[in-house]
Amino acid sequence: MPPDTHSQPLPAVSAATRTAMSSTSGPAANRPAPGKPAWLKAKIPGGEAYSKVRGIVEEHGLNTVCQSASCPNLGECWAKGTATFMILGNICTRGCRFCDVPKGRPGAYDRQEPERVADSVRLMKLKYAVITSVARDDLPDQGAEVWAETIRAVRAAAPQCRIEVLIPDMQGNLGLVDRILDAKPDILNHNFETVPRLQKSVRGRGNIADSSAVLAHAKARGFATKTSLMLGLGELEDETRDMIRFIASLKVDILTMGQYLQPSRDHLAVSRYVPPAEFEALRVFSLENGIRICTSAPMVRSSYNADLQSAPLFPSKTAA
Repeated sequence: MPPDTHSQPLPAVSAATRTAMSSTSGPAANRPAPGKPAWLKAKIPGGEAYSKVRGIVEEHGLNTVCQSASCPNLGECWAKGTATFMILGNICTRGCRFCDVPKGRPGAYDRQEPERVADSVRLMKLKYAVITSVARDDLPDQGAEVWAETIRAVRAAAPQCRIEVLIPDMQGNLGLVDRILDAKPDILNHNFETVPRLQKSVRGRGNIADSSAVLAHAKARGFATKTSLMLGLGELEDETRDMIRFIASLKVDILTMGQYLQPSRDHLAVSRYVPPAEFEALRVFSLENGIRICTSAPMVRSSYNADLQSAPLFPSKTAA
């Protein structure tokens, strides 16, 4: 039988939140926000380091979430010689309405991909690698073995490189999560993305129970854990604070929060642009509630400056 994925208590909902929720059912209930404010400006890609990263990615036929998810920080990160690798192809079996990764029926995956990712990490001389993947609900193991192979290959090619994995929920199957954890990544990252009320309208098949089970299981096995929230989808302030308290109850080490940006007209509209001061207030609130590390600002993304985010977790193990 599959592991029980619903053993984690769900976030508490305050009376004020329930009252506000009665007139706010989801993202569609909010009018699209006006034009982008000045604080939401990304750097234009360019420079020698950017070109080098792009060349390695293209030469090895790799997918990056930087490109596939239309990340606004692509230019800055690639210019610093960093990238987030996306394995198991470029077609996702989920239909999350916030994400720009192509959706559909994936084909066969490339069994040489783990070695190509590892070779790219070596060529880039990375000290910190972030690896993510599309959801592969079409596969019996949902891609767990490819995940494990990729982690092991990177570890062999670049022993001093730290590895952060941003994994799908594996439909709450903790046996599959264990196959990934057994390959010994440094950080297990899985994103809640939004508050409980908006999960179905934002994430589709993704849900609080499966996601919390993954994070709690990794923490119980002794791994550092990380998650992320997007703001500006129609969540209420009390809902966000309730969700932060819930994340803290799971002993998550790192929380990142950033502004949701609509990739295209076919995706969810932005409900509002959250000002930097509000992001900062939520960062302080997160720390006050026991989350060890919190990065919260409009342009923050789950993998953005991941090496700097995690640095306090490894004070005596600085990569050479």
